[in-house]
Amino acid sequence: MSHGGRPRWLPDRRPGTLAGVTSSGAVPVPERGGAVDYRGGIKPDYAPRRDNHADPGEVVWAWVPYAENPHIGKDRPILVLGRADRGGLLGALQLTSRDHDGDSRYVPVGSGGWDPSGRPSWVRLDRPLAVAPTAVRRTGAGIDRRTFTAVVKAARLAAPTVVRRRPGLVRRLVRRLAR
Repeated sequence: MSHGGRPRWLPDRRPGTLAGVTSSGAVPVPERGGAVDYRGGIKPDYAPRRDNHADPGEVVWAWVPYAENPHIGKDRPILVLGRADRGGLLGALQLTSRDHDGDSRYVPVGSGGWDPSGRPSWVRLDRPLAVAPTAVRRTGAGIDRRTFTAVVKAARLAAPTVVRRRPGLVRRLVRRLAR
């Protein structure tokens, strides 16, 4: 029933780990397919394309387990930030249409094609997710670059070890400024 003093269904919250990773390093996949809590690195890269594949900068739908009990969950929109460090997964953050004004764990992203009702949405910063591209149920819509950049900046403040800067980005910016 328990493993190391914690129930098996509780995610592993150590930095740099995928929740529930096996000792062999296998990537956990929920029985239903979908997202898992993620503590590895995510390399953000704004690159939405209208190709029916989940790309960074797009809101897509996937099955996301509830934080309290990962055995149950629901389909929900998630914002793809970029590639996760492990297993060919996408790094993402979940969206909600519940009002979270004033809550520092959320960033408003407005409304978009991912919500047919046109309700404003918020991105949850404190629960990074990883999802296999094949587990994405449907694509929603892209968000604009300015909103994506604001989410990435806020996510870096909330989880600096998870949302990483691209290694060559600073070097390229310095070269560009030196020209």
